[in-house]
Amino acid sequence: MSWNQRIQHALQQRDEQHLRRRRVSLDSPQQAMVEINGQQLINFCSNDYLGLACEGGEALAQAAHKWNLGSGASHLVCGHTQAHHELEQALADYTGYPRALLFSSGFMANVGTIAALAQRGDLIFQDKLNHASLLDGAQLSRAKLLRYRHADYTQLNNMLENATEDSGEKLIVSDSIFSMDGDLADVRQLSDIAEKHNALLMIDDAHGLGILGSKEKNQGNGVRDHFALTPEQLPVYVGTLGKALGGYGAFVAGSEELIDYLIQFARPYIYTTALPPALAEAMLFNLELMRQPQRREQLTQHIRYFRQRAGEIDLPLMPSESAIQPLLIGDADKALTLSEALKQRGLWVSAIRPPTVPAGSARLRITLTANHTREQIDALLTALEQVMQ
Repeated sequence: MSWNQRIQHALQQRDEQHLRRRRVSLDSPQQAMVEINGQQLINFCSNDYLGLACEGGEALAQAAHKWNLGSGASHLVCGHTQAHHELEQALADYTGYPRALLFSSGFMANVGTIAALAQRGDLIFQDKLNHASLLDGAQLSRAKLLRYRHADYTQLNNMLENATEDSGEKLIVSDSIFSMDGDLADVRQLSDIAEKHNALLMIDDAHGLGILGSKEKNQGNGVRDHFALTPEQLPVYVGTLGKALGGYGAFVAGSEELIDYLIQFARPYIYTTALPPALAEAMLFNLELMRQPQRREQLTQHIRYFRQRAGEIDLPLMPSESAIQPLLIGDADKALTLSEALKQRGLWVSAIRPPTVPAGSARLRITLTANHTREQIDALLTALEQVMQ
Protein backbone atom coordinates (compact mmCIF):
# COMPACT_ATOMS: atom_id res chain seq x y z
CA MET A 1 0.00 0.00 0.00
CA SER A 2 1.44 3.37 -1.03
CA TRP A 3 1.39 6.49 1.18
CA ASN A 4 -1.42 7.96 -0.93
CA GLN A 5 -3.44 4.75 -0.68
CA ARG A 6 -2.98 4.69 3.08
CA ILE A 7 -4.12 8.30 3.42
CA GLN A 8 -7.12 7.82 1.13
CA HIS A 9 -8.12 4.61 2.90
CA ALA A 10 -7.99 6.26 6.34
CA LEU A 11 -10.09 9.22 5.18
CA GLN A 12 -12.57 6.93 3.47
CA GLN A 13 -12.94 4.93 6.68
CA ARG A 14 -13.70 8.10 8.62
CA ASP A 15 -16.33 9.04 6.02
CA GLU A 16 -17.95 5.60 6.11
CA GLN A 17 -18.11 5.73 9.91
CA HIS A 18 -19.43 9.32 9.85
CA LEU A 19 -16.48 10.30 12.06
CA ARG A 20 -14.59 12.68 9.79
CA ARG A 21 -13.79 15.90 11.63
CA ARG A 22 -14.31 19.22 9.89
CA ARG A 23 -13.27 22.70 10.94
CA VAL A 24 -15.64 25.64 11.19
CA SER A 25 -14.38 29.15 10.51
CA LEU A 26 -15.72 31.96 12.69
CA ASP A 27 -16.35 35.37 11.19
CA SER A 28 -16.36 37.04 14.61
CA PRO A 29 -14.25 37.05 17.79
CA GLN A 30 -14.58 34.22 20.29
CA GLN A 31 -17.48 35.07 22.60
CA ALA A 32 -20.93 33.91 23.71
CA MET A 33 -22.51 35.01 20.43
CA VAL A 34 -20.54 34.25 17.26
CA GLU A 35 -21.09 34.57 13.51
CA ILE A 36 -20.50 31.73 11.04
CA ASN A 37 -21.28 32.17 7.35
CA GLY A 38 -23.60 35.04 8.16
CA GLN A 39 -25.51 33.09 10.83
CA GLN A 40 -25.57 34.31 14.43
CA LEU A 41 -25.12 31.43 16.87
CA ILE A 42 -25.11 31.24 20.65
CA ASN A 43 -21.82 29.53 21.37
CA PHE A 44 -21.91 26.62 23.83
CA CYS A 45 -18.68 25.03 22.52
CA SER A 46 -15.75 27.07 23.79
CA ASN A 47 -13.43 26.56 26.77
CA ASP A 48 -13.53 30.30 27.40
CA TYR A 49 -15.14 29.69 30.79
CA LEU A 50 -14.75 33.20 32.20
CA GLY A 51 -15.33 35.05 28.94
CA LEU A 52 -11.77 36.45 28.89
CA ALA A 53 -11.02 35.52 25.27
CA CYS A 54 -12.80 38.72 24.22
CA GLU A 55 -10.87 40.82 26.76
CA GLY A 56 -7.30 42.07 26.73
CA GLY A 57 -7.25 43.53 23.23
CA GLU A 58 -6.02 46.94 24.41
CA ALA A 59 -3.39 45.34 26.63
CA LEU A 60 -2.20 43.26 23.68
CA ALA A 61 -2.06 46.31 21.40
CA GLN A 62 0.01 48.25 23.94
CA ALA A 63 2.35 45.29 24.43
CA ALA A 64 2.69 44.88 20.66
CA HIS A 65 3.80 48.50 20.34
CA LYS A 66 6.56 47.70 22.84
CA TRP A 67 7.60 44.21 21.72
CA ASN A 68 6.33 44.01 18.11
CA LEU A 69 5.42 40.58 16.77
CA GLY A 70 7.78 37.71 17.36
CA SER A 71 10.19 36.37 19.98
CA GLY A 72 12.75 35.49 17.31
CA ALA A 73 14.11 32.30 18.84
CA SER A 74 13.64 29.65 21.48
CA HIS A 75 13.92 30.58 25.15
CA LEU A 76 17.43 29.13 25.46
CA VAL A 77 18.83 30.99 22.45
CA CYS A 78 17.70 34.62 22.57
CA GLY A 79 13.87 34.45 22.66
CA HIS A 80 13.36 34.78 26.42
CA THR A 81 12.32 38.31 27.43
CA GLN A 82 11.44 40.18 30.58
CA ALA A 83 7.77 39.78 29.56
CA HIS A 84 8.12 35.98 29.71
CA HIS A 85 9.97 36.22 33.00
CA GLU A 86 7.31 38.41 34.62
CA LEU A 87 4.48 36.17 33.43
CA GLU A 88 6.25 33.09 34.81
CA GLN A 89 6.68 34.80 38.16
CA ALA A 90 3.03 35.89 38.21
CA LEU A 91 1.80 32.38 37.37
CA ALA A 92 4.01 30.85 40.07
CA ASP A 93 2.64 33.33 42.60
CA TYR A 94 -0.94 32.75 41.47
CA THR A 95 -0.74 28.97 41.76
CA GLY A 96 1.37 28.99 44.93
CA TYR A 97 4.58 27.42 43.61
CA PRO A 98 8.17 28.65 43.82
CA ARG A 99 8.54 28.81 40.06
CA ALA A 100 6.78 28.32 36.71
CA LEU A 101 7.91 27.62 33.14
CA LEU A 102 6.07 28.76 30.02
CA PHE A 103 5.33 26.39 27.14
CA SER A 104 3.73 27.24 23.81
CA SER A 105 0.72 24.99 24.41
CA GLY A 106 -0.77 22.66 26.97
CA PHE A 107 -0.12 19.70 24.69
CA MET A 108 3.58 20.56 24.55
CA ALA A 109 3.75 21.13 28.31
CA ASN A 110 2.27 17.70 29.05
CA VAL A 111 4.27 15.79 26.44
CA GLY A 112 7.49 17.58 27.32
CA THR A 113 7.16 17.21 31.07
CA ILE A 114 6.29 13.51 31.13
CA ALA A 115 8.89 12.61 28.52
CA ALA A 116 11.53 14.54 30.47
CA LEU A 117 10.62 13.06 33.85
CA ALA A 118 10.13 9.38 33.02
CA GLN A 119 12.43 6.99 31.21
CA ARG A 120 12.68 3.35 30.21
CA GLY A 121 12.10 1.11 33.24
CA ASP A 122 9.84 3.58 35.04
CA LEU A 123 6.10 3.10 35.56
CA ILE A 124 3.50 5.73 34.64
CA PHE A 125 -0.02 5.33 36.01
CA GLN A 126 -2.78 7.24 34.22
CA ASP A 127 -6.56 7.57 34.43
CA LYS A 128 -8.30 5.92 31.44
CA LEU A 129 -9.88 9.24 30.49
CA ASN A 130 -6.73 11.35 30.58
CA HIS A 131 -6.13 13.83 27.79
CA ALA A 132 -4.33 12.58 24.67
CA SER A 133 -1.29 14.75 25.42
CA LEU A 134 -0.73 12.97 28.74
CA LEU A 135 -0.92 9.57 27.06
CA ASP A 136 1.38 10.65 24.23
CA GLY A 137 3.91 11.96 26.74
CA ALA A 138 4.01 8.56 28.40
CA GLN A 139 4.52 6.82 25.06
CA LEU A 140 7.33 9.18 24.18
CA SER A 141 9.11 8.63 27.51
CA ARG A 142 9.51 4.86 26.82
CA ALA A 143 8.39 4.14 30.38
CA LYS A 144 5.70 1.48 30.90
CA LEU A 145 2.22 3.01 30.77
CA LEU A 146 -0.43 1.49 33.05
CA ARG A 147 -4.00 2.87 32.90
CA TYR A 148 -6.52 2.53 35.72
CA ARG A 149 -10.30 2.71 35.34
CA HIS A 150 -11.65 6.23 35.41
CA ALA A 151 -11.47 7.60 38.97
CA ASP A 152 -10.96 4.07 40.37
CA TYR A 153 -8.38 4.84 43.04
CA THR A 154 -8.69 1.41 44.61
CA GLN A 155 -7.46 -0.10 41.36
CA LEU A 156 -4.68 2.49 41.17
CA ASN A 157 -3.59 1.63 44.69
CA ASN A 158 -3.62 -2.08 43.88
CA MET A 159 -1.58 -1.53 40.74
CA LEU A 160 1.01 0.38 42.71
CA GLU A 161 1.13 -2.31 45.40
CA ASN A 162 1.71 -4.93 42.70
CA ALA A 163 4.53 -2.97 41.09
CA THR A 164 7.75 -4.91 41.39
CA GLU A 165 10.40 -3.54 43.70
CA ASP A 166 12.99 -3.58 40.92
CA SER A 167 10.91 -1.28 38.71
CA GLY A 168 12.11 2.24 38.26
CA GLU A 169 10.46 5.42 39.50
CA LYS A 170 6.67 5.74 39.60
CA LEU A 171 4.69 8.66 38.20
CA ILE A 172 0.93 9.18 38.68
CA VAL A 173 -0.71 11.47 36.12
CA SER A 174 -4.28 12.73 35.97
CA ASP A 175 -6.43 15.50 34.65
CA SER A 176 -8.15 17.56 37.34
CA ILE A 177 -11.41 18.25 35.46
CA PHE A 178 -11.83 15.73 32.63
CA SER A 179 -12.38 17.55 29.37
CA MET A 180 -15.08 15.32 27.86
CA ASP A 181 -16.92 14.30 31.06
CA GLY A 182 -16.54 17.43 33.17
CA ASP A 183 -16.06 15.57 36.46
CA LEU A 184 -13.31 16.35 38.96
CA ALA A 185 -10.60 13.91 40.02
CA ASP A 186 -10.13 13.39 43.75
CA VAL A 187 -6.70 14.97 43.77
CA ARG A 188 -6.36 14.71 47.55
CA GLN A 189 -6.78 10.95 47.32
CA LEU A 190 -4.31 10.82 44.43
CA SER A 191 -1.85 12.78 46.55
CA ASP A 192 -2.28 10.37 49.47
CA ILE A 193 -1.75 7.37 47.19
CA ALA A 194 1.33 8.98 45.65
CA GLU A 195 2.82 9.64 49.09
CA LYS A 196 2.05 6.09 50.27
CA HIS A 197 3.86 4.56 47.30
CA ASN A 198 6.63 7.13 47.00
CA ALA A 199 5.35 8.13 43.56
CA LEU A 200 5.50 11.54 41.91
CA LEU A 201 2.11 13.19 41.23
CA MET A 202 1.44 15.32 38.16
CA ILE A 203 -1.94 17.01 37.57
CA ASP A 204 -3.06 18.72 34.37
CA ASP A 205 -5.35 21.51 35.63
CA ALA A 206 -6.20 22.82 32.16
CA HIS A 207 -9.93 23.02 32.88
CA GLY A 208 -9.58 23.88 36.58
CA LEU A 209 -7.25 26.89 36.61
CA GLY A 210 -9.31 30.03 37.12
CA ILE A 211 -12.37 27.99 38.13
CA LEU A 212 -11.32 25.84 41.09
CA GLY A 213 -9.80 27.13 44.31
CA SER A 214 -10.52 27.79 47.95
CA LYS A 215 -13.90 29.37 48.66
CA GLU A 216 -12.32 31.78 51.12
CA LYS A 217 -9.96 33.41 48.61
CA ASN A 218 -12.25 32.90 45.58
CA GLN A 219 -9.49 33.75 43.11
CA GLY A 220 -9.59 30.55 41.07
CA ASN A 221 -6.05 29.58 42.02
CA GLY A 222 -6.49 26.03 40.80
CA VAL A 223 -6.95 22.47 41.97
CA ARG A 224 -4.10 22.47 44.50
CA ASP A 225 -5.76 25.33 46.33
CA HIS A 226 -9.18 23.67 45.93
CA PHE A 227 -8.00 20.59 47.83
CA ALA A 228 -5.82 22.60 50.26
CA LEU A 229 -2.70 20.69 49.25
CA THR A 230 0.83 21.95 49.71
CA PRO A 231 3.13 22.24 46.68
CA GLU A 232 4.98 19.20 48.03
CA GLN A 233 1.73 17.18 47.98
CA LEU A 234 1.13 18.15 44.35
CA PRO A 235 4.67 18.64 43.06
CA VAL A 236 4.03 18.82 39.29
CA TYR A 237 1.26 21.21 38.25
CA VAL A 238 0.29 22.02 34.64
CA GLY A 239 -1.94 24.96 33.77
CA THR A 240 -3.04 26.49 30.50
CA LEU A 241 -3.43 30.08 29.35
CA GLY A 242 -5.92 29.17 26.62
CA LYS A 243 -9.04 28.27 28.57
CA ALA A 244 -10.25 30.31 31.57
CA LEU A 245 -7.47 32.85 30.96
CA GLY A 246 -8.71 33.38 27.41
CA GLY A 247 -5.29 33.54 25.74
CA TYR A 248 -2.73 31.09 24.44
CA GLY A 249 0.10 29.04 25.91
CA ALA A 250 0.63 26.93 29.00
CA PHE A 251 2.96 26.48 31.96
CA VAL A 252 4.34 23.98 34.41
CA ALA A 253 4.67 25.03 38.05
CA GLY A 254 6.77 23.32 40.69
CA SER A 255 9.94 23.53 42.73
CA GLU A 256 13.06 25.41 41.69
CA GLU A 257 14.74 22.08 40.96
CA LEU A 258 11.86 20.77 38.83
CA ILE A 259 11.79 23.88 36.65
CA ASP A 260 15.57 23.88 36.25
CA TYR A 261 15.36 20.21 35.25
CA LEU A 262 12.64 20.89 32.64
CA ILE A 263 14.67 23.74 31.16
CA GLN A 264 17.47 21.24 30.61
CA PHE A 265 15.48 18.20 29.44
CA ALA A 266 11.97 19.11 28.20
CA ARG A 267 12.52 18.99 24.44
CA PRO A 268 9.30 20.84 23.39
CA TYR A 269 10.50 23.72 25.59
CA ILE A 270 14.09 23.66 24.40
CA TYR A 271 13.45 23.37 20.67
CA THR A 272 10.43 25.66 20.17
CA THR A 273 10.30 29.36 19.41
CA ALA A 274 9.18 31.22 22.52
CA LEU A 275 5.70 32.72 22.77
CA PRO A 276 5.47 36.23 21.31
CA PRO A 277 6.51 38.54 24.18
CA ALA A 278 3.56 40.85 23.54
CA LEU A 279 1.22 37.95 24.17
CA ALA A 280 3.06 37.08 27.38
CA GLU A 281 2.79 40.66 28.62
CA ALA A 282 -0.91 40.87 27.69
CA MET A 283 -1.63 37.69 29.64
CA LEU A 284 -0.72 39.57 32.82
CA PHE A 285 -3.77 41.77 32.23
CA ASN A 286 -6.09 38.77 31.91
CA LEU A 287 -4.48 37.16 34.94
CA GLU A 288 -5.51 40.15 37.04
CA LEU A 289 -9.06 39.89 35.64
CA MET A 290 -9.12 36.21 36.54
CA ARG A 291 -8.39 36.99 40.20
CA GLN A 292 -11.65 38.92 40.46
CA PRO A 293 -14.55 36.77 41.70
CA GLN A 294 -17.47 38.20 39.73
CA ARG A 295 -17.06 36.11 36.56
CA ARG A 296 -16.50 32.92 38.57
CA GLU A 297 -19.63 33.58 40.63
CA GLN A 298 -21.64 34.23 37.46
CA LEU A 299 -20.41 30.97 35.95
CA THR A 300 -21.27 29.05 39.14
CA GLN A 301 -24.82 30.42 39.04
CA HIS A 302 -25.16 29.41 35.38
CA ILE A 303 -24.00 25.86 36.12
CA ARG A 304 -26.47 25.45 38.99
CA TYR A 305 -29.33 26.90 36.94
CA PHE A 306 -28.58 24.74 33.90
CA ARG A 307 -28.38 21.53 35.92
CA GLN A 308 -31.57 22.30 37.83
CA ARG A 309 -33.58 23.06 34.68
CA ALA A 310 -32.04 20.17 32.74
CA GLY A 311 -33.00 17.81 35.55
CA GLU A 312 -36.58 19.08 35.48
CA ILE A 313 -36.92 18.15 31.80
CA ASP A 314 -35.06 14.83 32.21
CA LEU A 315 -32.09 15.56 30.00
CA PRO A 316 -29.44 12.79 30.27
CA LEU A 317 -26.95 14.82 32.32
CA MET A 318 -23.61 13.35 33.25
CA PRO A 319 -22.37 13.84 36.85
CA SER A 320 -20.46 17.09 36.35
CA GLU A 321 -20.39 20.18 38.54
CA SER A 322 -18.03 22.03 36.21
CA ALA A 323 -18.62 24.32 33.22
CA ILE A 324 -18.47 21.21 31.01
CA GLN A 325 -21.98 19.72 30.93
CA PRO A 326 -22.06 16.75 28.54
CA LEU A 327 -25.31 15.07 27.51
CA LEU A 328 -24.69 11.40 26.81
CA ILE A 329 -26.27 10.38 23.50
CA GLY A 330 -24.46 7.13 22.67
CA ASP A 331 -24.79 6.83 18.92
CA ALA A 332 -22.39 9.03 16.95
CA ASP A 333 -24.82 9.68 14.08
CA LYS A 334 -27.56 10.71 16.49
CA ALA A 335 -25.23 13.10 18.31
CA LEU A 336 -24.30 14.69 14.99
CA THR A 337 -27.96 15.00 13.97
CA LEU A 338 -28.86 16.63 17.29
CA SER A 339 -25.96 19.06 16.98
CA GLU A 340 -27.15 20.08 13.51
CA ALA A 341 -30.75 20.47 14.72
CA LEU A 342 -29.55 22.81 17.47
CA LYS A 343 -27.53 24.81 14.95
CA GLN A 344 -30.67 25.33 12.87
CA ARG A 345 -32.18 26.86 16.00
CA GLY A 346 -29.25 29.25 16.42
CA LEU A 347 -27.31 27.22 19.00
CA TRP A 348 -23.80 25.85 18.56
CA VAL A 349 -23.12 22.68 20.57
CA SER A 350 -20.38 20.25 19.53
CA ALA A 351 -21.08 16.58 18.95
CA ILE A 352 -18.17 14.67 20.46
CA ARG A 353 -17.66 11.30 18.80
CA PRO A 354 -15.09 8.49 18.70
CA PRO A 355 -12.14 8.39 18.71
CA THR A 356 -12.24 11.42 21.07
CA VAL A 357 -14.58 9.39 23.34
CA PRO A 358 -15.07 5.59 23.46
CA ALA A 359 -17.40 3.97 20.91
CA GLY A 360 -21.02 4.11 22.05
CA SER A 361 -20.51 7.16 24.24
CA ALA A 362 -20.95 10.02 21.77
CA ARG A 363 -22.26 13.13 23.44
CA LEU A 364 -23.24 16.74 23.12
CA ARG A 365 -20.53 18.66 24.96
CA ILE A 366 -22.16 21.80 26.34
CA THR A 367 -19.83 24.35 27.88
CA LEU A 368 -21.13 27.28 29.88
CA THR A 369 -19.30 30.58 30.27
CA ALA A 370 -19.67 33.59 32.53
CA ASN A 371 -20.66 35.66 29.50
CA HIS A 372 -23.79 33.66 28.73
CA THR A 373 -27.07 35.21 29.76
CA ARG A 374 -29.93 33.46 31.54
CA GLU A 375 -32.01 33.94 28.37
CA GLN A 376 -29.38 32.18 26.25
CA ILE A 377 -29.31 29.22 28.62
CA ASP A 378 -33.12 29.08 28.57
CA ALA A 379 -33.02 29.06 24.77
CA LEU A 380 -30.62 26.10 24.85
CA LEU A 381 -32.77 24.15 27.31
CA THR A 382 -35.94 24.76 25.30
CA ALA A 383 -34.24 23.63 22.10
CA LEU A 384 -32.76 20.53 23.76
CA GLU A 385 -36.19 19.54 25.05
CA GLN A 386 -37.56 19.84 21.51
CA VAL A 387 -34.84 18.03 19.59
CA MET A 388 -34.35 15.18 22.08
CA GLN A 389 -38.01 14.14 22.19
